[in-house]
Amino acid sequence: MHFLYEAWRESFRNRQTSFERLLRLFQELLFYTAGDAREALNWLTQLDRQYGLTDPEYGIGDFIEELKERGYLREESPGQVRITARTEQSLRRQALEEIFSRLRRKGLGRHPTPYTGMGEEPQPETRPWQFGDNIHYIDHQETFRNVFRRYGLDDFRLDEESIAVRETDHQAATATVLLIDVSHSMVLYGEDRITPAKKVAMALAELILTQYPGDSLDLVAFGNEAWSVSIRELPYLDVGPYYTNTLAALERARAILRRRRGMNKQIVLITDGKPSAMFVRGRLYKNPYGLDRRIVNRVLDEAIRCRRERIPITTFMVARDPYLQAFVQEFTRANQGRAYYAALDRLGEYVLEDFIRNRRKRLR
Repeated sequence: MHFLYEAWRESFRNRQTSFERLLRLFQELLFYTAGDAREALNWLTQLDRQYGLTDPEYGIGDFIEELKERGYLREESPGQVRITARTEQSLRRQALEEIFSRLRRKGLGRHPTPYTGMGEEPQPETRPWQFGDNIHYIDHQETFRNVFRRYGLDDFRLDEESIAVRETDHQAATATVLLIDVSHSMVLYGEDRITPAKKVAMALAELILTQYPGDSLDLVAFGNEAWSVSIRELPYLDVGPYYTNTLAALERARAILRRRRGMNKQIVLITDGKPSAMFVRGRLYKNPYGLDRRIVNRVLDEAIRCRRERIPITTFMVARDPYLQAFVQEFTRANQGRAYYAALDRLGEYVLEDFIRNRRKRLR
């Protein structure tokens, strides 16, 4: 590796500012192009021609080269570029910052429950030491006071009965499965619903990775069927010519949560439509017209199974059709969960606020 040093020029400061400004716009375009770097750069070039985003000293070509130098892009073949893991992480971080910048709740952190147990924040109360207690929570002052009260200064001896430990706030781990509808209706009627849904998933992933390392997050996309999606695949998630198999998504989520023992469990469902498909004896049965009770009843049965296994479902409906809202209400009653009819521009706020609020609940 070689480094080239030269005298500082003021234009370097402007160049850095230009890079950061273009990077923010490039990242935003990646949300809409399903992670297609080439398409995002083409859009950026068109925007530059129309609005003059760059200056003669630093153009789009310079920006692309700097993206490669800084590890945001890699060139697989001449003219073919892909985003890197660093870019994928920056997209998650940008989504989290964008959503939390609008939240009324200020600040991040490990949110405690109102119960004592395993945690990091000490309580003022102490109790006698028990086998298995973490030695880091021993209250030395209270322990020595106990020794003095028991034996005095002339017969100083430390025994098990004198050791006092502080209680701590209980911090419950949470297992979350996020279900994302990628059916064709998520981009119909001139409204992009998949991009806000992806931003929510990225922000939630980054929140859990950075603030709740003891938690788990599983992502499931569903259309004609349901399949697991890794966090790294999120930027590339896109809609397809699919129906809406909500039943398959719920079944997969329940199977995932069955393996998460000793944790709070919850399902977050982001969808814009009614269930319109399910598998019957291995074949896809579909009916996009109206609410097919054959499909709806199976979905409601699955919601009841989740309720019996203490898995609440929070549904975020990104459509305001009263006909569809009636189904969501019936679905929510079956699970005894929660439902929100979220505007697209505030979907992220609703989901993250609900996640944090629900995470405070103690495992039962």
